[in-house]
Amino acid sequence: MLLTISTTRRPAGDLGFLLHKHPGRFQSYDLSFGKAYVFYPESVDDRCTACLLLDVDPVGLVRGKGSGNGLLSQYVNDRPYAASSLLSVAISQVYGTALQGRCKDRPELAATPLPLSARIDVLPVRGGERFLRAVFEPLGYAVEATRHPLDDRFPAWGESPYFSVTVARETTLAELLTHLYVLVPVFDNAKHYYVGDDEMEKLLAKGAGWLASHPEKEEIARRYLKSQPSLFRQALDRLVVEEQPLEAEAGEPAVDKVEDVLEKPMSLNEQRLGAVTSALRASGARRVLDLGCGEGKLLRALLKDRQFDEIVGMDVSIRSLEVARERLHFDRLSERQAARIKLIHGSLNYRDRRLEGFDAAACVEVVEHLDPPRLSAFERAVFEFARPRTVVLTTPNREYNVTWENVGPDKLRHPDHRFEWTRTEFQTWAQAVAARHGYSVRFVPVGPVDAMLGPPTQMAVFQKAETLNAGS
Repeated sequence: MLLTISTTRRPAGDLGFLLHKHPGRFQSYDLSFGKAYVFYPESVDDRCTACLLLDVDPVGLVRGKGSGNGLLSQYVNDRPYAASSLLSVAISQVYGTALQGRCKDRPELAATPLPLSARIDVLPVRGGERFLRAVFEPLGYAVEATRHPLDDRFPAWGESPYFSVTVARETTLAELLTHLYVLVPVFDNAKHYYVGDDEMEKLLAKGAGWLASHPEKEEIARRYLKSQPSLFRQALDRLVVEEQPLEAEAGEPAVDKVEDVLEKPMSLNEQRLGAVTSALRASGARRVLDLGCGEGKLLRALLKDRQFDEIVGMDVSIRSLEVARERLHFDRLSERQAARIKLIHGSLNYRDRRLEGFDAAACVEVVEHLDPPRLSAFERAVFEFARPRTVVLTTPNREYNVTWENVGPDKLRHPDHRFEWTRTEFQTWAQAVAARHGYSVRFVPVGPVDAMLGPPTQMAVFQKAETLNAGS
C-alpha cells in the first residue's frame, strides 16, 4: 500500500524537514508486520512529494499467533495491498515526530498551514464514496475518489470496494497525519490488533478538537472501536465538547455577562436581534439557521414570527443548547411549534451537510470568538458548503470601545473574544468573502451611531448573486 503526501508551498523541500526524512535518501524501516520505505519521487522548489510504501508480510503477520484453525484467509487477504490499521501504525512509527507536530529545525513551520494533498492507493471503503465524502469533507478536505473494478477483464463482475483516494486542503502536516491516522482504519473492515481501552484512549486523544463536532462522529467511533458497545458508549460520553467558562475576577460580573453589562443601558442586544430578524424577514426566508445560537435569544424571536417554517439552532456548547431548550420551553411547545424548531450540536470549523439547503443563516456575535486561523474554515463551512441564499452576520465595532469605561481602544469587550474588527477591517474581510463565493454584501449599522466612531455593532447582509439576478 502507498501513501503519498505532496505540497506546493515554496520552498516545497521543507516537507522533508517536517517529516524528518531527507528528500535525497531512500530510507527503510523494520515494522512488526513487514517493512516501510520512504522516498521522494520529486523534490523541486515549487513541489515536493513524499511516499510511504508498506511491504506487508501476510504470513509473518499471523505466524505464531496460535489460532490453530488453519483458515486460509489468514494468509490470503488484501493486507499487503490495501490501506488499513497497518498504515496507521506505520504513520505513528515512521512519521511519529511529524504526527506530534514537532520539527526541531523548522519549529514555526510545524504550526503553519500548508497546501497539502494526500493520496492513498488503495483504500477499502465500506459504505462507498458517499461515506468517504461524509467523513473527509466536513473536515474541509476536497476529495477525489476513483473506484476500481473487481477485474478489468470482466466488467460484468462489477465494482470492487477499493478506491484510490486523494484528499487536499490547507492545513498543518500534523493535522493531516492525525486525520489519516484515525480515519483510515474506519474505512477498513477489521483491525489487525486487539481493540481495548487503549484504542479508545487513542481515539479520544487524536480526535481532540475535531471529532466531537464531526457529523459522523458516532459512525467513526463505532467503526474505530470495532463495534464494541461498551467502548463505543464510553467514547461517546467523553466526546461531549464543553467550553470551559472563564473565571471572573472577584467583585466583577460573571464573564458571560460582561457584554450584557456594557450593552444593557442602550438595549443594544435587543436592537441587534431586531436588526437581524428584520434582515431575515426581508430576505423572504422560510428555512433559517442560527449558527452559534448560544442560549437561544434569536431563536425565541424567530419562533414568534410565522414567516419562518423551519428554524435550526446550532452551537458547539452542549450546555448552551441545554439552556436554550429550557428558555424555549421545549417541553411545553405545541406540536406545531415543536415541529418548526430544532437544536443541533456542531462546530462551524467543519463542513456539515445538515446545514445545506437553507434559505438564510444568522451568525450573531460569533466570528470574534474564533481564532483568526480558523476564519478560513468558518468561511468555507458557511459560504462554500452550507451556502444559504442569505447570510446575516454581526460583530462588534472595535472603534466604539472608547466610549465605554474600562474597555478603551486596546481592550476587547469580552474575555473570550479572539479579536475585534474596525469598520474598515470588517468590510475588507466581508467584501473578500463575498467576492470569493458569489455573494453581494451590504453593511448596516446597529445601535446609536457616533459621527466619528460609527455604531457599536456592525452588520453585514450577504446575498447570493444568482438570487439578485433572478429578481432583477
